[in-house]
Amino acid sequence: MKRLRAGIIGLGVGERHIEGYQRHPGCEVAAICDFNAETLRRVEALYPNISRTTHAEEILQDPSIDVVSIASYDNYHFEQIEMGLKHDKHLFVEKPICLYDWQLARIRELSKAKPHLRISSNLILRRSPRFMQLRQMIAASDFGHLYYMEADYEYGRLEKITQGWRGQIEYYSAILGGAVHMIDLLLWLSRDTVTEVSAWGNRIASKNSAFRFHDFVVCLLKFNSGLLAKVTTNLGCVKPHFHGLKIFGTDATFENGPAHANLYKSRLAETSPEQLTASYPGVPKDELVYNFIQSIRAEAPAVVDVEDVFKTMSVCLAAERSLSQSKAMAVTYY
Repeated sequence: MKRLRAGIIGLGVGERHIEGYQRHPGCEVAAICDFNAETLRRVEALYPNISRTTHAEEILQDPSIDVVSIASYDNYHFEQIEMGLKHDKHLFVEKPICLYDWQLARIRELSKAKPHLRISSNLILRRSPRFMQLRQMIAASDFGHLYYMEADYEYGRLEKITQGWRGQIEYYSAILGGAVHMIDLLLWLSRDTVTEVSAWGNRIASKNSAFRFHDFVVCLLKFNSGLLAKVTTNLGCVKPHFHGLKIFGTDATFENGPAHANLYKSRLAETSPEQLTASYPGVPKDELVYNFIQSIRAEAPAVVDVEDVFKTMSVCLAAERSLSQSKAMAVTYY
């Protein structure tokens, strides 16, 4: 099987994708793209044998390129995915893959027409050793029956939304840019289906800035089994970046912490929790890139496959509708 040729659009987090592709013996990075010529020159100096361009369509339309990473600003993802699928590219997309329901429906239509093409997204928390251990414990019924979960995306990087591109594009979503990680994590951990979502938000932390969108959002999720969950995106919190997580079952409770997680198996105050010390987050940002190439070459299943992407995005977009209309929304799955 020939080596796959990859192109990368967007050299923020996209720069990290280069190593993921090049670590795989069945892949090579052929081209990189960024709107900023200085960024292109800097990255080219590190990887001199890779061609460069400031025009994304040159990569998306190049018949010699098999795989494309889309790591551009959120508002460009849909049009680049659409062009990539039309030109027979496997696509690895930074979250979110799109911003609106009609865009997700269109991507689904295009992907169904070309089922041989793979689509994935960089929902990297699935590869955190601590959360992988937690998923195994839930599957083994160590928690009994799950009845409530809390997941908090504590960004802790206010300057990135008040000074960076997030405040300059037409629309930036705290749900699609932050909560998407936690919603995907809960779906993956519980193996359950969300049926209804309610969401509320505010813009207090960034109110004296040019950022025009919600910087805090809270979502309530109702699952098919009766399980309930709360998910927050906290873009302006005064603390370091962290993924807060609590899982409540009839037999045990999990609470994530920076150094270790606590696992409670008793309600007695004098009983100390067990410490879970598997690393967190403990995973490089290019980890899923390597796995994506493995999945294309049929050497391993994708950690985040196309169905996972559409399920997570469907829940997030239902939360977006709830946020804008101030009422509970049933989830429409695409």
